[in-house]
Amino acid sequence: MQLSLRYAILAIAALSVHAQTAENAPGHPANVARPATLRENTGLPPRAAASDYPAHAKVGTVTMAAEFTEHGIPTAEAPLTSESYVAVEIAIYGPEGTRLPVSYSDFSLRINGKKKAIQAEPFERVGTSVKDPEWTPPEKPEKSSSTSLGGGGGDSSAPPPRPPAELRRAWAKRVMQAALAEGERPLPRAGLLYFSYGGKAKGIRSLELVYEGAAGKATLKLTP
Repeated sequence: MQLSLRYAILAIAALSVHAQTAENAPGHPANVARPATLRENTGLPPRAAASDYPAHAKVGTVTMAAEFTEHGIPTAEAPLTSESYVAVEIAIYGPEGTRLPVSYSDFSLRINGKKKAIQAEPFERVGTSVKDPEWTPPEKPEKSSSTSLGGGGGDSSAPPPRPPAELRRAWAKRVMQAALAEGERPLPRAGLLYFSYGGKAKGIRSLELVYEGAAGKATLKLTP
């Protein structure tokens, strides 16, 4: 009787270990990543109506609206800037209960009428290029104006100090949070699209946001 009870306890323990191992496996449903939730990619609050944006166009049953923000990146906390990217705030409206699958890859930006438009890029590439325009590096302690050899002060050719890594990560997180959330979600929804462009915004004479996705095709003429 005692031997049978011992085997029963061992069998239950073995089943428990097997269940835990299976649950910890990468493909188990409990461990499948939920990007929008885990990454806190919520986008931006949509404005009251599509007409609140400078550009808007009807695409099937939905309306797309947009505004060019140049090298500025509006976020919930405060604006950031990037010398390597420009951004477009996009909003999508539709009848109540409408859900639309959307991806940043549905959008491209045509600058100055060029035949080839610039494809939107994932926010991961943008985060490393941004900075807070209000941030200034801490002042270094003043060095002696002369050395034992009679030379000058500090090295003016030294590159400016970089922001701390923790601060750069915080900026990158804000870029991610403001990005247009991907996937099939209810409307209205809004967020930022990012495009690689290192030129000066004042050199842009014409601007078109091109959409090709589940809702159809549309071109929004933006104000540079």
